[in-house]
Amino acid sequence: METEQRRPTGRPRGFDVDEALERALRVFWEQGYEGASLSTLTGAMGISTTSMYSTFGNKEELFRKALDRYSEGPSAYLHRALDEPTALGVASAILAGTILTTTRPDNPHGCLGVQGALATSDSGRQVRDLLAAWRDDTCTLVRDRFARAVDDGDLPPEVDPGLLARLVTTVAYGIAVQAASGVDQEELRAIADAILRQWPLL
Repeated sequence: METEQRRPTGRPRGFDVDEALERALRVFWEQGYEGASLSTLTGAMGISTTSMYSTFGNKEELFRKALDRYSEGPSAYLHRALDEPTALGVASAILAGTILTTTRPDNPHGCLGVQGALATSDSGRQVRDLLAAWRDDTCTLVRDRFARAVDDGDLPPEVDPGLLARLVTTVAYGIAVQAASGVDQEELRAIADAILRQWPLL
């Protein structure tokens, strides 16, 4: 009697997970969390809703993964900026990186971390809080770097590192909003230059 050959359990995904996540990131970046419908997301990713849930979890979990990818990719200039040898260099690199990232012709304009969920319904509140925490974490990293600059004598002792960090990141987020509104790189660079001429701003 022939024995039936056992089939392997589980089926191969049949799609590139990294590529699908990259496409989801772009949809969220362009349309925001609530603006991105499941059908738009799965259509862009080239997968079924079932595959999305089984691989990435629900829409909120997919957004979290997309935000991580954004932090490690388009927004990675922040961590490079923190390695600049002076506080002015840090601020300059943050603003320059913001301008470049939010105005690239091959990417959506603006910043996912700023515009992804500024206003949401109750169902999107956790994502709105997630992005608020993401922005606060950025400010904390900059504050700690500026505190080190005060300790090293690179910034005057009377400078408040927390306030200076909040000021620089607020300008960066404002630049991102202006970029999303269609303001071009040249004008945004002029804005950044005008701000930095007043360094250390406080």
